[in-house]
Amino acid sequence: MTHPRYPHLLAPLTLGTGPDALVLRNRVVMGSMHTGLEDRPWDIDRLAAFFTERARGGVGLIITGGYAPTKRGWLKPFASEMTNRLHAARHERITGAVHDAGGAIALQVLHAGRYGYHPLSQGASARKSPITPFRPSAMSSKEVDRTATAFARSVALARKAGYDAAEIMGSEGYLINQFLAARTNDRDDQWGGSPSRRMRFPVEVVRRSRELVGDDFPLVYRISLLDLVEGGQTWEETAELALHLQAAGVTVLNTGIGWHEARVPTIITQVPRGAWRSYTARLKQVVDVPVCASNRINTPELAEDILAAGEADLVSMARPLLADPAFVAKAMDERADEINTCIACNQACLDHVFSNERASCLVNPRACRETELVLMPTLRRRTVAVVGAGPAGLAAATSAAERGFAVTLFERSPRLGGQFRLAMAVPGKEDFADTLRYFMRRLEVLGVDVRLGTTAGPGDLAGFDEVVVATGVEPRIPDIPGIDHPSVASYADVLSGAVVPGRRVAVIGAGGIGVDVSVFLTHQAEDLDDWLAHWGVGDPALHEGGLTEAKPRTPAREVTLVQRKTTPIGIGLGRTSGWAHRAVLRQSHVTLVSGATYDRIDDEGLHLTVDGAARVVAADTIVVCAGQDSVRDLYDGLDRPAHLIGGADLAAELDAERAIRQGTELVAAL
Repeated sequence: MTHPRYPHLLAPLTLGTGPDALVLRNRVVMGSMHTGLEDRPWDIDRLAAFFTERARGGVGLIITGGYAPTKRGWLKPFASEMTNRLHAARHERITGAVHDAGGAIALQVLHAGRYGYHPLSQGASARKSPITPFRPSAMSSKEVDRTATAFARSVALARKAGYDAAEIMGSEGYLINQFLAARTNDRDDQWGGSPSRRMRFPVEVVRRSRELVGDDFPLVYRISLLDLVEGGQTWEETAELALHLQAAGVTVLNTGIGWHEARVPTIITQVPRGAWRSYTARLKQVVDVPVCASNRINTPELAEDILAAGEADLVSMARPLLADPAFVAKAMDERADEINTCIACNQACLDHVFSNERASCLVNPRACRETELVLMPTLRRRTVAVVGAGPAGLAAATSAAERGFAVTLFERSPRLGGQFRLAMAVPGKEDFADTLRYFMRRLEVLGVDVRLGTTAGPGDLAGFDEVVVATGVEPRIPDIPGIDHPSVASYADVLSGAVVPGRRVAVIGAGGIGVDVSVFLTHQAEDLDDWLAHWGVGDPALHEGGLTEAKPRTPAREVTLVQRKTTPIGIGLGRTSGWAHRAVLRQSHVTLVSGATYDRIDDEGLHLTVDGAARVVAADTIVVCAGQDSVRDLYDGLDRPAHLIGGADLAAELDAERAIRQGTELVAAL
């Protein structure tokens, strides 16, 4: 039966032919994510629980994180691999659990190549990656041949382990992608020297895999549509490769955008939703096998639109399934407004993984902790008061209600959201509004008693079994002569719209908030074409690797960003997204000043001393982003036990990840 709202997204799809063909219940693919649970045998049950919850949530096909076909293909020392029968037997616990939950799952086979974070790494050549400290050894011709066979062996082991399909990782700048690009393949043997010979390795991987597993086992190949690096592939080469892969036996072409070393953001919040769909549509015109769209697709509406337009046959949504394992089930049940939308912040997923920590999710701290962070139903319906409706308070209130507590949420302002409401005003962080939409809907569905515009005092909290104080923070006002000058405004006033800054602005404080405010102040409205042009993304049919000269930005204001620290501005931003935010500052011609002493503020502007020399930043408006102080008057005035969470507990750099996790963990322990 056709779904009334998502007829394409929720339609089944058959992969392969014959009686053993794989029938997917819908077109939603949970794309590959390395969570950190893949690398240690003792985490296998945690990983099974992670996938099983997504299978119960209705996803059509799950793809695992990458497993190396050889030890030299590890992502890091002793990382995940699928190289022997013992590995396959261990994985039966994953595949069995997913199948019991009604799902289908594919194993991804990934050789890191020169991206391997270990001294045994190998590559198509000995060219070092800019994102790892190790120089790879160049593979001999025989080693290339053996590695192609090793890929096929891993695919066969995946089938033995009970996987429904296998994905061969050929994008993101990993080994196969390295063979395809002149940038990283300077060979002059049968595996390099011309586009056709550079294509031989991936084609051999697929051909040998097909020989080992037969015709009925689906093979997915992750193809790089847009390398976004100098010396990358042209569109003609990508299209030719796709046809060769199809002939070699690929069942589905999944798509990837950009290498990890590319200096163009491809998945973070500031990337417009659906930014890369046109490239998938172009590939679909070339091949006959199903094509899967990916990257910055985080709502069922957008996914449906892509499929309805004929631009793809499937849609890969990796982190959206991290954020909400019931994404598909909610769409199926006409409850899309209850989906906990991925905001592409990278803070708890990629930032954790690249710091060698277990992945999770800012908006869903249970991700990858399904066996540990459990919201068990309460045995007694106790009453809980939560004071403050920022991220911490919202997480605590909804989690408590999910456990069955009777919850009352007090918020002194007329709107929910706290500092999160300010964050969503920053250009490139508009998706944050979806988190507030999610929490507001959850409060409604769970029947939480929400009291807006109410300043809770000790008397209001009498009689509750538990009291949670999440009263947040307030902007810190630094001790600078002239800080009360009419030109001075707090970041909260600027982001909320209470103050409209002038043409020339000085920003005091260059932490995350200072960077966000600088982006806010300089931003000019732009559409997708503008965004691509500003980052230098061109047509790969005309520009090798899809890179062209970037179009300069025209900032809305002249901004000077100042900090006391002598370290580079923005150094404390997220590991996998901070570089892009710093790049926007450069593109917007923001003047960066470090190591400054604030002398005074007057009609001339902001007076500084930098390297022993006096300096004046002429400014119409001076925005203070000098940190925050906890608001805990209520907590300090209580004569009863209470729980303190969020910014009220710790007001260091605003951290929504910690706030939401803390609120959830507290309630789980009640």
